[in-house]
Amino acid sequence: MNTTQHLTTLGQSLWLDNLSRSLIRDGTLARLITEDGISGVTSNPSIFQNALATSPYYADDLARLKTGESDAERRYEALLISDIRAACDLLLPIFTRSGGNDGYASLEVAPRWAYDAARTVEEAQRLSAAVDRSNLMIKVPGTPEGISAFETLTRLGINVNVTLLFSLAQTEAVFNAYLRGLAARVQTGAGVRRSKAVASLFLSRVDTLVDTQLNSIGTPEALSLRGKAAIAMARLAYQNYLKIFRGEAFATLAQQGAMPQTLLWASTGVKNPDYHALLYVEPLIGRETINTLPDKTLAALRDHGKPALRLEDGIAEATAQWVDLARLGIDMDTVGNTLQDEGVKLFEAAYQKLLLQTG
Repeated sequence: MNTTQHLTTLGQSLWLDNLSRSLIRDGTLARLITEDGISGVTSNPSIFQNALATSPYYADDLARLKTGESDAERRYEALLISDIRAACDLLLPIFTRSGGNDGYASLEVAPRWAYDAARTVEEAQRLSAAVDRSNLMIKVPGTPEGISAFETLTRLGINVNVTLLFSLAQTEAVFNAYLRGLAARVQTGAGVRRSKAVASLFLSRVDTLVDTQLNSIGTPEALSLRGKAAIAMARLAYQNYLKIFRGEAFATLAQQGAMPQTLLWASTGVKNPDYHALLYVEPLIGRETINTLPDKTLAALRDHGKPALRLEDGIAEATAQWVDLARLGIDMDTVGNTLQDEGVKLFEAAYQKLLLQTG
């Protein structure tokens, strides 16, 4: 058992924050599943833009699509859906063994619908039908409109990865939307045993922005908090997860077979080279969670990771750090909203480049 497999025995799932046709065709994804315990994959416009630019396996299909499909967006979708289906098929044994709790591949709704709830629901339904795999998750942004769409999609029985979450308030709103969506589904007479969702909380970008603000303040107290906001946020979010999904609010739904909405740590590759490569991995190992790892971070974990349950350590310290940040004038809700808006814009820019690549 290697380091990554050991981590999965502690109750945390490892998903790969990458997907390309090369990973599928050359057997790398299958090997990661077998040897490292990878049990899910995520994709987004930035990831697929890189895949399309670097993999040699798209050229023939793209040339064929250009002769029969005039719309660049549909050509892009055809290429990506093929990869998503292949990933779903590789992960299906995990999905089956886990009873639908793990083994998913995620496909994102076009970023331009991030502030349109009705169109997000429509697009999610269309993409879900196009992929036609039971272990697909549709990625929906955690904007207010995206959360509204998520609630509707949960009621409709579509499994969702709520992405671009950057704050405790956003994460709590997503949890509550999941509860409402499940309850509404029950009221329609539909079952909830096959319902599953994750809440993707982004980490490194939070520290990048907060560290800039702390540097501007410049006091010893402020500087001592650099690189700590994201871990504190994640630990407090997990405490909220335990309160909701192991508490009375979820008890009735759990009795009907519903699964909790799992917290997923996203943006776990460090952006500050001075920080430890596993800053957003080792401190956040905990039961009933997922960590999505880019290739470089996965390699670091495999090489020198020290898996141990640490997510529930230091809760008092995390709470104190949260109070200290507020006292210094750093509004973490504002930080979250700023980063979410930036995230939507970054994904939209990548999406537009994708359309040019497939044009």
